[in-house]
Amino acid sequence: MYAEKKGWPLRNVEVQLNHRNIPIKDGKERRTKDVVLEEIQSKILLEGDLDERKRKRLFEIAVRCPVHRTLSSSLHIRSELI
Repeated sequence: MYAEKKGWPLRNVEVQLNHRNIPIKDGKERRTKDVVLEEIQSKILLEGDLDERKRKRLFEIAVRCPVHRTLSSSLHIRSELI
């Protein structure tokens, strides 16, 4: 939307996501629960005749979107069957 509003020649956007759990070693030998860090690696491909300034601006916007901010925060998901 932003690129279209500005008239920038953005042809396509592709986002690749990869989720992994990274074990955290806390130095304690006896743990009752494993500690892991969840990580989502995001790769963003911008297709079009964009200079570096425009590419950087689109990336800044992408990492400030509501979905990215939600996933970057501490997240509790409450599910219910309806």
